[in-house]
Amino acid sequence: MEKTLVVLKPDSVQRQIVGEIITRFERTGLKIVGLKMLVPDPELLKIHYPDELIPIVGNKTITDWDKFGVKYSQSAQEIGQKIVKATRDFLGSGPVIALVLEGGHAVEIVRKLIGSTGPKDSLPGTIRGDYAHLSLGRASEKGKGAYNLVHASGTTKEAKSEIKLWFKDNELFEYKTVHEVYTHV
Repeated sequence: MEKTLVVLKPDSVQRQIVGEIITRFERTGLKIVGLKMLVPDPELLKIHYPDELIPIVGNKTITDWDKFGVKYSQSAQEIGQKIVKATRDFLGSGPVIALVLEGGHAVEIVRKLIGSTGPKDSLPGTIRGDYAHLSLGRASEKGKGAYNLVHASGTTKEAKSEIKLWFKDNELFEYKTVHEVYTHV
């Protein structure tokens, strides 16, 4: 079975839609094996969103801005620094819910359920498509973090390292669900 990390960001908690989001994961058969509420400290966020992301985020933002005719004068590095800082600041601005989900193809299923990173690109029926209301391009222009409700690991390798970052081994549990006991052969 595969595990993945999901972090319900401060906007999920503040909008009181945590239960709805978690229900969507459980309805697909994913099992919660770790869950906690915390305000992430700056050190955790610096490791989770490392400086190596700065040029990647900056270049992606410039590509998006060019596509939509947004005027800018900063370099990709400067834009990336601003966005990564804003994202760290946003994630540390209030309580989040961190959870580890387990199941077959957990990473892929969660990514499909949450939708595209940019809420405006997320299809109806996805978590971001149904609940997130912000364009990442506009957020970047205003120097805000991504108010896109959810972080989810992008790959199994990323999931393994992120789970170790957010959870201790004794905070993860093994158990069988009713479905595992009675319906799986």
